[in-house]
Amino acid sequence: MTRRYFGTDGIRGRVGEFPITPDFMIKLGWAAGCVFARRGQSRIVIGKDTRISGYMFESALEAGLSAAGVDVQLTGPMPTPGVAYLTRTFRASAGIVISASHNAFEDNGIKFFSAQGTKLPDEVERAIEAQMDLQMSTVNSASLGKVSRINDAAGRYIEFCKSTAGGQLNLRGLRILIDCANGATYHVSPKVFSELGADVIEVASRPNGLNINEGCGATAPEELARRVVEEKADLGIALDGDGDRLIMVDHAGDVVDGDQLLYIIARAMHEQDQLKGGVVGTLMSNFGLEQAFARLGIPFVRAAVGDRYVMEQLVSHDWILGGESSGHVVCRHLTSTGDGTVSAVQVLKIMAETGRSLRELCDGMEKMPQCMINVRRDRNAVLDGNARIEAAVADAEGALAGRGRVLLRPSGTEPVVRVMVEGEDGGQVETVCRDLAERVEAALAVA
Repeated sequence: MTRRYFGTDGIRGRVGEFPITPDFMIKLGWAAGCVFARRGQSRIVIGKDTRISGYMFESALEAGLSAAGVDVQLTGPMPTPGVAYLTRTFRASAGIVISASHNAFEDNGIKFFSAQGTKLPDEVERAIEAQMDLQMSTVNSASLGKVSRINDAAGRYIEFCKSTAGGQLNLRGLRILIDCANGATYHVSPKVFSELGADVIEVASRPNGLNINEGCGATAPEELARRVVEEKADLGIALDGDGDRLIMVDHAGDVVDGDQLLYIIARAMHEQDQLKGGVVGTLMSNFGLEQAFARLGIPFVRAAVGDRYVMEQLVSHDWILGGESSGHVVCRHLTSTGDGTVSAVQVLKIMAETGRSLRELCDGMEKMPQCMINVRRDRNAVLDGNARIEAAVADAEGALAGRGRVLLRPSGTEPVVRVMVEGEDGGQVETVCRDLAERVEAALAVA
């Protein structure tokens, strides 16, 4: 059965357009509640980011779940990994996050977590979709679900993030800028690092419902980079709207992306004989990361893009570390999903233990020039079998002459095709990528 609503990262779209509407969310809450109730599970944690539409969808989901006889515990604004953690801590049946991650405030979405704090198995998502086809009903009044609020949710999550450092980390003397993307980490992450002793300067930590990810956060670290240099800080931490991505900035204002962060953590764990196997990247991971791991003797495999696929590979190999260039880093020995704050704690712990700066920790990995362009597409557009696109890819690969690679990937969260070209010559990479993107755009327009 093909999934109609769930994509690679839950259900996502423009607010007010199907399926991101209040009536759909009531039905979704009811359908999910029915599925979990049949499994003998009857309590669900709901968190959200700071989008203004979160109030509306929180109420709608709450109503649907209650109608199915499922109890609800509300966290209020909470990072996605924080909801995963609280779902495990409270022994809940599942967790729901109302968020569109790094998208603008006009979008929103729903992510589900299992009782273990991992993404829902495909069969559960399919069961929820099948339930959506049935007529909605309400349990008898005595069986309606009750709703309560977890008043200390933020404090619990803050303590958990700090605990992943092992209890000995002291960041006194470090000056850190933290960009919260005006999102769900605004009341959490700055406290984590200030309570660990750092001198923290907050950036984009005043959400108003409309400014989430607006020119800030992990998808737009340029302003943070400027501020790090201006404030003479040791480093900057950039999170995205729901707190599962991490991008950092060194003291010179240079951006340190997810591939470099994965390298830093993996190398330190390898040197301490704590890595337990290899590392999982994705099809988008820079080839320079793969080369760096090869020099260290660290096995490396690529998963499809998306943290759920990274996790699948980690479980399959029984490895504990993986991530994406975009900043999703999964430390499976510490938590059940990508967590930007926890990942930053690990990097700072390595800095404290080695006495090396963030810039120095990047030594040993040489990033290969990479260019990526997003091409707008209809969500139903098909790439496979398009002769014009296949010819364009063949020409791009011919131009690289075996000294690079080409990847076309329909986004699972946005109506775009990501056109990526990687190679030894930066100028050539950019030229080939632009030409390929133009040809893909023209082919999709005809199709």
